[in-house]
Amino acid sequence: MNKKEVNKYFPDDAPQLVTVNHDTWDIHFAEIGSDTLPLVVFVHGAPGSWSAFRHFLKDKELRSKSHIISVDRPGYGHSNFGRAQTSIEKQAALIKPLLKRNKSGKGAILVGHSLGGPVIARMAMDYPELVSSLIYLAPSVAPELEPEEWYRTPLYLPIIRWVLPTSFDMTNREIYHLKSELEEMLPLWKNISAYSTVIQGGEDKLVHPGNAQFIQEMTTNGEVNVMLLEGVNHFIPWNQADTIKAEVLKHIQSARSLKMARTVVN
Repeated sequence: MNKKEVNKYFPDDAPQLVTVNHDTWDIHFAEIGSDTLPLVVFVHGAPGSWSAFRHFLKDKELRSKSHIISVDRPGYGHSNFGRAQTSIEKQAALIKPLLKRNKSGKGAILVGHSLGGPVIARMAMDYPELVSSLIYLAPSVAPELEPEEWYRTPLYLPIIRWVLPTSFDMTNREIYHLKSELEEMLPLWKNISAYSTVIQGGEDKLVHPGNAQFIQEMTTNGEVNVMLLEGVNHFIPWNQADTIKAEVLKHIQSARSLKMARTVVN
């Protein structure tokens, strides 16, 4: 969304559009709400941009109770569009400075859809002291459940990539490396002590519903609540917005103090 589109969608109170530079990257995001309120960070899938969650930034109740940030992941939107960053670890590190905008004294609540799921998981693995809780929306996190899609390899060839739309190319490059990235994260799941909710559609054809059970099994040092929605597809941020809002409000209510972040049990 450009500035004109933002002002049209938010006629009364538009979010601030902010770009910060970190480690040679421009990280762009929309931000609304007092920074003294609990921080909620939305992380989109592939492809996507911060505007995937614009309806949550427009919600008056959420805005009154939280400080909301929705980020363009590296390579998308205005975060160096078209510059691929296939490392989940590095994506988490690039988004980390946004958590420092939190002045509430409470850990951040991270919400990630699809490929945004492993990004928020990695943030909780690497920076547990900054994270209060996680809300996964149809997350793609289990390496053994990644589909074998033969066409990913030819689409990765430079001669093919040259003719692809940039967003499509970015998505393919991320998914091409995703399984190995998820395998690298396997020994780190024990680092997550944050409370987690997984909202997963039972009719999801893009991300296997078994990813929800994977999170339950792998999060050995944190509590996980799974909401399996029968008859629901992959596009949860849009067709289950009320469910997500209700869950975000619950997480806001129970946000943990930063100084109370739990110690990981090895």
